[in-house]
Amino acid sequence: MTQDVHPRSRPGWLLLGPAFVAAIAYVDPGNVAANVSAGAQFGFLLVWVIVLANLMAYLVQYLSAKLGLATGLSLPQAVGDRLGRPSRLAYWIQAELVAMATDLAEVVGGAIALYLLFDLPLLVGGVITGAVSLLLLVVKDRRGQQTFERVIIGLLMIIAIGFLTSLVAAPPSIDDVAAGLIPRFDGAESVLLAAAMLGATVMPHAVYLHSGLARDRHGHPEPGPMRRRLLRATRWDVGIAMLLAGAVNLSMLLIAATNLQGMADTDSIEGAYHAVESTLGYTVALLFAIGLLASGLASSSVGAYAGAMIMQGLLRRSIPLVARRVITLLPALAILAVGVDPSRALVLSQVVLSFGIPFALIPLVRLTANARLMGTDANHGLTTALGWAVAGVISVLNVVLIYLTVKG
Repeated sequence: MTQDVHPRSRPGWLLLGPAFVAAIAYVDPGNVAANVSAGAQFGFLLVWVIVLANLMAYLVQYLSAKLGLATGLSLPQAVGDRLGRPSRLAYWIQAELVAMATDLAEVVGGAIALYLLFDLPLLVGGVITGAVSLLLLVVKDRRGQQTFERVIIGLLMIIAIGFLTSLVAAPPSIDDVAAGLIPRFDGAESVLLAAAMLGATVMPHAVYLHSGLARDRHGHPEPGPMRRRLLRATRWDVGIAMLLAGAVNLSMLLIAATNLQGMADTDSIEGAYHAVESTLGYTVALLFAIGLLASGLASSSVGAYAGAMIMQGLLRRSIPLVARRVITLLPALAILAVGVDPSRALVLSQVVLSFGIPFALIPLVRLTANARLMGTDANHGLTTALGWAVAGVISVLNVVLIYLTVKG
């Protein structure tokens, strides 16, 4: 466990970092697939979903980090401590399925990027993505969490440059963006994409992970000035990280809405890349592909880290990281090997993630509202109400999604 031993004596900006690692989950290849598909098919219609999802993400990630600082427990540990063995096992199975869906999005996205950049077969690109993610985890184990954070923040900056460049090259109409802030849908497919965008933004594994990241970075400070300072720094950490992730997510949709709407084959990342190249030029398309590659590599390592934390917290055991990396890599490699359309697989993986969100959010809100567990740092009534509203909105959207999908 890596702890910030003397946080009171350090500048506030040196306390930032854990939220940026969690934020990688908010700009992974699943986001690219969902947001580009939404923009290409429906233009600016679903801009409001990204804005709403990132506001939700701020609250959720702060509550997760606060839980870790105030209790010294990760969210999986706190949940596991309150469940009997059968319930713990069932809860772990759903969390593990969500982790595998996460890995699918990240590995497939990295494979697509390597294909676009170097014309590598998708299966080879998937293997390379998995191997690099393992190397990044080795960096964490050998050099500590802060070094790992710096590497991930560097990749996050590459992701931001890769996607925001396209937005600068072809800025959208302000009126069109403003019109997209009005909440509405246009048929079952738009609801499917909205659920995918939520699943790609408010991601269950990031909720589980952030509690452990904050605890491992800052320890479990006693109530008082030091904890208050760390919580204040955490609010800034989460706010800046979510603002950056939100800008990248919004840029993905706006790129597609501005340049790709009505063009053929833009419902896939590969098609979107070629459309960007034809409309904005090779350099912008190259940066798009580099951003996608950085997204796949970084998010795959963060996803594996989260999976290990989930297993340790709920099963109270761990397996060697290499073995776990190989096991969770297999479904993604199988998808690539059998020739399933990778972009469609990415979007559907985000829908699976959206169904796992209530299983992370409901315990998080309940635990952080528990004064016996959290002490003076328990949620205020308004915070708890907002937390329940977030969980409710996402759950209702998923029920509507099931109904429209079955009906259609």
